[in-house]
Amino acid sequence: MRTIPTAVLLGTLSCLCFPASQALAELRAGAAIVDVSPVQFPVLINGGMTSRSADKIVTPVHARAIVLDDGQERLAIVVVDSCMMPRQLLDEAKELAASQTEIRPDRMLISATHTHTAPASMGCLGTDLDPEYVPYLRIKLAEAIVAAEANLEPARVGWGKANAEHYTALRRWIRRPDRIAEDPFGNPTVRANMHAGRNWDDVVGESGPEDPDLSLISIQSTKGDPIAVLANFSMHYFGGQPSVSADYFGIFSDGLQQRIAADASKDRPPMVGIMSHGCSGDIYRKDYTLQTPEEIEALSMEGYAQGLLDIAMQAYEKIEYSDDADLKMLETRLDMKYRVPDKQRLQWAQGVVEAMGDRLPKTTEEVYAREQLLLHQWQSTQVVVQALRIGDIAIATTPNETYALTGLKIKLQSPLEQTMVIELANGGDGYIPPPEQHLLGGYNTWAARSAGLEVEAEPRIAEAALALLEQVAGKPRTPYDPGQGPSAEKILAAGPAAYWRLDEFSAPRASDASGNHREGIYEPEVVYFLEGPHSDQFCRDGNVNRAAHFAGGRMRAHLPELDDQYSVSLWIWNGMPADARPVSGWFFSRGPNHGLAPAGEQLGVGGTGEHAGKLIFQQGDGSPTAGRTEIPRWTWAQVTMVREGDEVRVYLNGNEEPEIVATASQTPTAAAKEIFLGGRSDNQANWEGRLDEIALFDRPLRGEEVRALAGPQK
Repeated sequence: MRTIPTAVLLGTLSCLCFPASQALAELRAGAAIVDVSPVQFPVLINGGMTSRSADKIVTPVHARAIVLDDGQERLAIVVVDSCMMPRQLLDEAKELAASQTEIRPDRMLISATHTHTAPASMGCLGTDLDPEYVPYLRIKLAEAIVAAEANLEPARVGWGKANAEHYTALRRWIRRPDRIAEDPFGNPTVRANMHAGRNWDDVVGESGPEDPDLSLISIQSTKGDPIAVLANFSMHYFGGQPSVSADYFGIFSDGLQQRIAADASKDRPPMVGIMSHGCSGDIYRKDYTLQTPEEIEALSMEGYAQGLLDIAMQAYEKIEYSDDADLKMLETRLDMKYRVPDKQRLQWAQGVVEAMGDRLPKTTEEVYAREQLLLHQWQSTQVVVQALRIGDIAIATTPNETYALTGLKIKLQSPLEQTMVIELANGGDGYIPPPEQHLLGGYNTWAARSAGLEVEAEPRIAEAALALLEQVAGKPRTPYDPGQGPSAEKILAAGPAAYWRLDEFSAPRASDASGNHREGIYEPEVVYFLEGPHSDQFCRDGNVNRAAHFAGGRMRAHLPELDDQYSVSLWIWNGMPADARPVSGWFFSRGPNHGLAPAGEQLGVGGTGEHAGKLIFQQGDGSPTAGRTEIPRWTWAQVTMVREGDEVRVYLNGNEEPEIVATASQTPTAAAKEIFLGGRSDNQANWEGRLDEIALFDRPLRGEEVRALAGPQK
C-alpha cells in the first residue's frame, strides 16, 4: 500500500481535527423496511451464466434502511435483497430520495445482499435487466429512505463481533500445474477456479484467506428499544431456490427482528434486522478441506441462517452503547478502464455474436463473446467508494465482488478497530481480484461486466477506501502488525542474517524482520495472507499467523556474503499429491537465476518413487539424498538445513537426529549468492504450497538451536 507523505497527512488532519466522538453530539436514528418484490411476472433473475426467469415468490425481497443524524450530518444506509445493482440506477434512486428528504445523495449508501434469486436490476453475463422491475425498484429504494427518516428518534449505538469460522470458507482453489483448464476463449489459463477443491487430486490448495468475522452495529433508542441491527458477514450466498428469494440474507434479517424484538411495543416502528454482504467474491459456505463440521455442512438454508443467528446473538448480548456518537461520511468516484479485447479477440467475438442472431447467449462461449463487444463499446466507467463513521465505528464500501483478502486489508489497516466492509455498494462493477490473482485465471478474472475492470482496480479501490477512512476518522491508518510470539522472538534472539515472515498483503517486497534490511522480492504466481503455522506461537493478541502460497513463482533474495557456513530454518506446507511428478517441489535453492550452476544446491520434497513425501537434498545435477520420514500433504512441517563446510544436515520438526546427512563437495561460487524460496534457481518443479517464517543464518546452527527454532510441535 502506498505511504502518504507526512506533510500531506498533517495538512489533512489539520482540516479534520475533530475527536472520535463529540461530547455534544446527539445521535438520532430511524429504520424502515420496504417490500421490493416484483409485482409483474415472469421476472428475469440475476445470478446465472445464462438467462432465466421466475413466475413466483418463495420469500419476499426487501430494502432495509437506516437513517442517522447527529445534528450536523445526516446519512442513510440501505441494504437490498438483490444480486447487484448498477451505479446509474442507484444514483437516480439517491437523487429521488434526496428530493424527498434532508439527505444529500453522497450521504447515501445503497448495497446489494447478492442473493442469486432476485429480479435482475442490471444486465450481466447472459441475463439482461428486467425493464419492468428497474423503475419500480428505483421508487422503492427512495421510499425506504424516506420511511426511515420519518422514524428518527434519539438513539445510541454499539458494536459487536463474533467468530463464525465454520460458516465460511474459500471456494477458489489453485489447480495443479498439470491440470490447467481452458477459458472460454480457448486458452489454457485456468490455474484457479471456484469449487475446484471438490476434487483433491486436481488442486494444491486455496487461493487466499477467509474472513470469519460476523460484525454487528446495533442501534437502540435511548430508552433501550431496538431500532436496527446491521450485520456483516463474508459468505457469497446459499442458493438452491428456483424462484424469487432473499436467500439466507433475508432469513437472517427476519430472524434478528424475531429474536431481538418479538415482544416490542406495537406503538413503535418495527425493529429492522439487516444482513449486509461482506467481502465474499472467493467465499462459500462449504470448506473443501473438510474443516466444516458435518452437522453444519448438512444444514438447510434455514438451518444455516439460524446457526449464524445463534452466534450473532451471543455477540449482541455483550454490546455496550454510546449515545453521543457523531457522524462523518465521504465518498470518491474513480475513473476505471475496462480490460477491452484486442483485435483478435474482438474479431472472434463478433463472429460468435453474428452467428447467434437476435437470441440471448446459450453457452459460456456465447456469453463471453457478447461481453467482449460490450466492453469494447464502453471502454471505461466510474466507480463509487465510500467511508462513514458512527462514533468509533467505521464502514467502508466497495462497488464490487471483493475477495476476502481485500476486506482484511481494509479492516486490519483501518484507523478504527471497529470497521466493517460492505461490498456491492453503490454499484455492481463485478469481481476485482487482487492483481496477483489475475495470473491464476478463472471466471472471476475473465473480462466481462462481471469482472471487467482494469487489473489494478483492487489496489486502487482498497487504497481509496483506506484514504477515506483516514479522513472520516481524523487519523492515519493502522500499520498491520501481528506481533511477535514466543517462537518469533526465539528466531530473532538467534541473530538471523534475514528473517522473512511472509505475512505481506501483496507483492513485490518480502519484508526482513531481522532489521538487516535484506528484503526479498516476490515473483508473479504467488498469493498472499493465507493461514500459517502456530498463530499462538508466532503472533500476539489473537492475530492469525500468515503465509504466502507459491504457485509457480518464487521469492528471491541476494546475500553476497553467504558462503559454505550457513543455515536456513523455515516452515513448509506441500500442496502437491505425491504421485503427481518425480519431485513434488523444491522450496529452497541457491544458484544463478534461470540456470543450474554446478555448485547450486536445493532442498525439496520427493514425489513419485521411493522418496515420495520425503525431504530431498540435491547439489548441482547429482542424485538427490532423501530423508526417511514422509511428510503428509497439506500439513505444516518445520525444516532446518545446516551447511557446515562439506557437510549438509537437514532436520525435520526439531528432531535431534537429522533426516539427511549429505556431502557437499562443491564450494559456492559467486553465482550462488542469490537464494530462492518457493522454487529452484532454474525454475524446475517449483514449490506448489505455502512457506512461512523463513530465517537465514550466516553460520551453522547447533543441535539445541535447531530444536529451539522448531518450536512446539502439535
